[in-house]
Amino acid sequence: MFIDSHCHLDFPEFTNRLPEVLALMEKQLVTKALCISVDMPDFPKVLALAHEYPHLFATVGVHPDYEDTPEPSFEWLVEQSKDPKVIGIGETGLDYYRMAHKPYEELEWQRDRFRTHIEASKVTNKPLIIHTRQSSDDTIAILKESGQHQVKGVMHCFTENKEVAKQALDLGFYISFSGIVTFKNALEIKETCKYVPFDRILIETDSPYLAPVPHRGKTNEPGFVSFVASYISQLKESNVEEVGRITSNNFYQLFNVSP
Repeated sequence: MFIDSHCHLDFPEFTNRLPEVLALMEKQLVTKALCISVDMPDFPKVLALAHEYPHLFATVGVHPDYEDTPEPSFEWLVEQSKDPKVIGIGETGLDYYRMAHKPYEELEWQRDRFRTHIEASKVTNKPLIIHTRQSSDDTIAILKESGQHQVKGVMHCFTENKEVAKQALDLGFYISFSGIVTFKNALEIKETCKYVPFDRILIETDSPYLAPVPHRGKTNEPGFVSFVASYISQLKESNVEEVGRITSNNFYQLFNVSP
C-alpha cells in the first residue's frame, strides 16, 4: 500500500533493530523501501540490504555535504549502477546550510560532484535523488545547464516553496514529502504539498531522521511513512488509501520498478 522512497537502513541506529523495523513495515502496510547511498565506503552495506530483502532497493551516490570522503567518479557510479537492485543515482545535489561559514567559491567541489552524478544519470537512465538545502537556485540552474530534458528524478525531503516546486516540476521531477509536512510550524511545506499535483508526489521517511507526528523526536523508520501518507490525505482532501495507491504508482513509474 505504501512505499518509503528514501531511508537509510544501513545507518547505526538500525544495526541491532532490523528485524523489528522490517516487521513494523509489514504491519503498517509499507511494501517497499528505497535505501539511499551517502558515501562510497558504506555503499556495499546499502547494496547488501537490497540483495538480502526482495522488497528493498538501493541507490548509488555520495551526499553533497560529505566533504572528507572518497570522491565518486563518473565511471564508478555507472559501474555500480549496473546492479539490478540499484534503481537510482544519489543522493546528490547541493547543501550550503552546513557550509555557510565557507566562501561560495570554496564549494565548487559540491557543484562538480553534482554534475558528475547528473552525467551518470544521463548515461544510465536512472533517476537522480536530489538533496537541496539553502541552495535551490544553484540546484535548479545546474540541472538546467547539465541535464535539462535528459534526466529525471525526485527532490527528496522537500522543504522549499511553491516557486522552487514549480521549477522542479517543469523539469519533470517528482516532489517527495517527509515527516516534516506533519510538523505544526511547517506551514509553507503544507501549502507546497497542496500545490504539487498528485501524480508527481512521493512519500518518504528519511529515517532515522525526521519522524512524523505522532512520533516526532523518536528514531524514524520506514513503517512511519504511513503517517506521512495519512497527513497528506488530509491536506489533499483525499483518503489514505488513495495516497498510498497514487504515490506507490508514482514510485513504480519513476524508478521503473514492477509492482
